[in-house]
Order: sequence, then structure tokens, then C-alpha cells
Amino acid sequence: MRPTRTLSGRRVLAVAATAGLLLPLTACGGDSGPKDGPSKPGTGSTASGPPAARLTVLAAASLTDVFKTAGAAYEKAHPGTRITFSFAGSQELVAQVAQGSPADALITADTKSMDKVRADTGTPTVIARNRLVIATAEGNPLKVDELKDLADTRLKVVLAAPEVPAGKYSAKILDAQKITVKPVSQEPNVRAVLSKVELGEADAGLVYRTDAESAKDKVDAVEIPDAQNAVAAYPAATIKDSENAAAAAAFVAWLSSPEAQKILQDAGFQKP
Repeated sequence: MRPTRTLSGRRVLAVAATAGLLLPLTACGGDSGPKDGPSKPGTGSTASGPPAARLTVLAAASLTDVFKTAGAAYEKAHPGTRITFSFAGSQELVAQVAQGSPADALITADTKSMDKVRADTGTPTVIARNRLVIATAEGNPLKVDELKDLADTRLKVVLAAPEVPAGKYSAKILDAQKITVKPVSQEPNVRAVLSKVELGEADAGLVYRTDAESAKDKVDAVEIPDAQNAVAAYPAATIKDSENAAAAAAFVAWLSSPEAQKILQDAGFQKP
């Protein structure tokens, strides 16, 4: 049974416990308001005045590019609101939430990760889905055409680590096809896998389709048939200890709106 603690005590402990864990936060827009803390939602909501709410959103690394676009669109439609995103592997984000890191919403790349912090979040809603592809160097010089090619020991293959959602999906589809791959490295998030291929440090890697699309001028994407693939689900939820509960709930709800869904699907994500 979870011990009962005051909100302020929980946050003080969390800041100390996670000082080395938190990744740098990336603001999606400028901030003209004061720096002394979040305002209450609904106050000072003019575009030139203090922001109505400053939201911190923890999001899976594979959402990096699309959420920068989505965040800017949301801020434009909600003058005075500012969103700061922290992108990382879902397992890292869940650890931050479990340890009480101050944040307002969480979006992971799988439902199992979200389930681990069920006591700390509101009811999650799946906002998008994704599939895996094989990322290769531009032009696919080594002619990687299908999953079984990844078993070739002459290839330098990189995968996401087993505890990362992309790593779990990769293991699932490789195991189902009875394909043994010996990766040269296992990365802490899917964008790190993509980076290894982009930089030529790996010949191939399993990433989400949207990751390959974001780097289409540097990598090629080899499609994996649906019958051999896995579907990644992205649940979004508010964090119960959020100091901006109403604003956080509004943002999470907006992710299912037609405007947000168009942004997600234009980036290659599939419908929820």
C-alpha cells in the first residue's frame, strides 16, 4: 500500500531523487511570462500577458518531431499556454513519474509502460498507433529486403534495449519469425537506434515508421509485412499530482481532436 505524503513533501523528495535522471526539457515555443512558476489555468490568459498554464509533458522519444509541431499548434489555439516537452524512452519517463518528478501529462509508446504508473495517472487514452520498419543507410546499399536478412552476421544491426517499447516490439516480431539477431548495440530509445543508422555506425536497425520518415533524406525504410509486424499504441494521460490539472486534461483531450489527429497522421502515425 502506497504511503500517504503531502504534495509538497513528495515533490521536494522527487527533485532530490531525480536530479540526475531528468533529461533537458525542450520548450516548443517562446515564453513571455514571468519565470517564477506556473499560473493557475484561466488566469492571465492574454497572448501578451502571463501564460494561463505552463505544462510539462513527458513524451516517448518517437514523438519528438510531431509533438514539436503539435505543441506549437496547441499554443497558437490556446493563447497564454506554454508547453515544455521532455522526450525519452518510455521506461525512463515512467521512472520519473514513479519517483514524483513534477510533470502534468505522460505519453508512452506502449500500454504496458503506462500501466506501471496507473496509480499516478488519470485514465489513459490511446491517441495514435505505429508500426516498425527496417532502417538502412540511404539507398540500402547492402540490400536488406526483409526481416530474416537481419540475421546475417556480416551486418551491423542495432536494436532498442529490451526494456524500451521499440525493443519489446522488435523482440516480439523477431521471435515470432524465429529470427536470431545479434545486435552490435542496444539503445535506450528508438531515436538512438535511428541515429546509429544515420551516422553509419550501423547497417540496419528496427525503428518506427515515423522515425524513418523523419530522416528520409538520410535513411531508407524497408517495410515489414503486417503479418510479421507489431502495432505500437501510444496512450496519453494526465498526472494526478499536476498543479495544472484542468489545463493538462485539456491538452490530453485535444490530442484526440481532429486537428491533432491530422498532425499525427500527416507525420505517418496511424489512427488510434
